[in-house]
Amino acid sequence: MKILVTGGAGYIGSVLVPLLLAEGHHVTVLDSFLYQQTSLLDCCFDKKLTIVRGDVRDERLRSELVRGSDAVFPLACLVGAPICAQDPETAKAVNFEAVKAIAEQLSRDQRMIFPSTNSGYGIGQPGIQCDEDAPLRPVSLYGRLKVDLESLLLDKGNCVTFRFATLFGISPRMRLDLLVNDFTYRAVVDRCVVLFEPHFKRNYLHVRDGARAFMHALKNYDRMKGRPYNVGLSDANLSKLELCEIIRRHVPEFHFVTAEFAKDPDQRNYVVSNERIEATGFKPSVDLDTGIDELVKGYAIVRRNQFANV
Repeated sequence: MKILVTGGAGYIGSVLVPLLLAEGHHVTVLDSFLYQQTSLLDCCFDKKLTIVRGDVRDERLRSELVRGSDAVFPLACLVGAPICAQDPETAKAVNFEAVKAIAEQLSRDQRMIFPSTNSGYGIGQPGIQCDEDAPLRPVSLYGRLKVDLESLLLDKGNCVTFRFATLFGISPRMRLDLLVNDFTYRAVVDRCVVLFEPHFKRNYLHVRDGARAFMHALKNYDRMKGRPYNVGLSDANLSKLELCEIIRRHVPEFHFVTAEFAKDPDQRNYVVSNERIEATGFKPSVDLDTGIDELVKGYAIVRRNQFANV
């Protein structure tokens, strides 16, 4: 199969592309290399890989690449609330308009698997798990763009969308601005962190399982299309305080304190059900403890510099 991955040199893409190549697919990556990442260098030997350095907003280039593809994974995105807030016009053009244009170009024979986010749940109801029918109440521009785009894509029917939990774990294009990655880095390097609103909960997912979800949907496309799927670790609906307690099992010198009267700029707080995708046969393979072990090892190499979406 010929697969176009926009943003394929990013945090998920640089894990996903090698999996696609190993399965025998011909992969074209369209990426602007915004962060000067070198994450696909080890794949360049594979003759099934084509890399196009370009911008997903380039209509002529984008249209040409989409036309020659059997499936499109539109990963190109300004990911996260802070970077979208810094440049809302670019966020709308990249995160919404470019993907909308791809969807409008696709024929019924072409497939799309779109990475949305469970950030769209915003502030959940106490004691109630957010399944895919729960109200969507995003609290950031990033979340709103994802929610609006997902609705548009699902109306078209020929698409699978993933509402990904907060990702964590080592990737060739590393990110230290994700919560588990950030807290574990602080545990290893700073030995401490100050928590704001420590009871706020989120769900988590290893980046390798995020990539595996794409592979799963590609193989089960006909029975999964037209629906959204929460994708996360069902045993990892955790508060920030609970997360820190788990990290301290791996880094005993880690200390954390609570800022009692301070507010977290990120007001997301929800518990998520992943039953729908689990019913299709998908189960995450990397638990939180294994991912934290991996991060502790990786942080013997990584020091904070370019490894964030800022």
